[in-house]
Amino acid sequence: MLHFLSTTWNPSEGIDLGFFMIRFYSLSYVVAFVIGWFIMKRFYKNDNISMEKLDSLFIYMVLAILIGARLGHVFFYETELLWEDPLSVVLPFKTVPEFEFTGFRGLASHGAAIGIVIALLLYNKRVLKKPALWIFDRVVITVAIGGAFVRFGNFMNSEIVGKASGGHPFGIKMLRHDIFPQQAVKATGIKDVNKAYDAIANNAQFSELLATVPLRHPAQLYEALGYIITFLVCWFIYWKTPLKKHVGYIFGWFLILLFMTRFVVEFFKEVQVDGRETWLLNTGQLLSIPFILAGFYFLLRSKKTEYTA
Repeated sequence: MLHFLSTTWNPSEGIDLGFFMIRFYSLSYVVAFVIGWFIMKRFYKNDNISMEKLDSLFIYMVLAILIGARLGHVFFYETELLWEDPLSVVLPFKTVPEFEFTGFRGLASHGAAIGIVIALLLYNKRVLKKPALWIFDRVVITVAIGGAFVRFGNFMNSEIVGKASGGHPFGIKMLRHDIFPQQAVKATGIKDVNKAYDAIANNAQFSELLATVPLRHPAQLYEALGYIITFLVCWFIYWKTPLKKHVGYIFGWFLILLFMTRFVVEFFKEVQVDGRETWLLNTGQLLSIPFILAGFYFLLRSKKTEYTA
């Protein structure tokens, strides 16, 4: 649990049903897709689009996000998997050095963005048959709020962690990131990993061990907040202004706000790829720059184009 006095973050892995564990990270994706579907349903009703076309869009988006995010992570952050353990690229387990079920924990937002672009172009050409930017202007609103849920899932998983924050008031001890399961079991003598972590978090007997865990920026929550702001801005433009008639306008703002958020928050994150610690800008920031520039392009371009149908 999160103790506000000690700022120790020790979440459970998920909801244990006894016969099956519903992991919070996986649940965050499910929630994101469900909320996205309801939001798009409102847009389609408002724009007099058939609900049958919405069902097709859902399938395109699910496949695009999962496949794009997974391949993006592998190509951008763990390229060595392609030759060291190729099965782990497409399956939820690793085989090297031994078989272990891992789930799809490596998912990159930049890969998901590329996958969404490709999928929406295909969907628009085969199903919707409107100006391509028309569908982009609407789908990205759901992507923004969905991204916030996914980053919260990362926070629950104690992954994509922030840098040490020193005495920063928002600093949190990411217990499950900085103390490995084997260390927790060995230090406490408790074989059940979850109970071992609970003991370290709650028992004064292990205060010295807990003191070695650094306070970190909750970078996942910073990023989630930025995505929520992106969602609110795009939502406001769609429902409260006539600017949605300029195709690409909402899409442009989405790219600028979301990837500026990503660019800034990367300064507070630990480097995710070994050997890149000395880079002036990390991989996530370098990948964000083209998207930000594209956002300004679509924003300027949209002023010359208005959809009237």
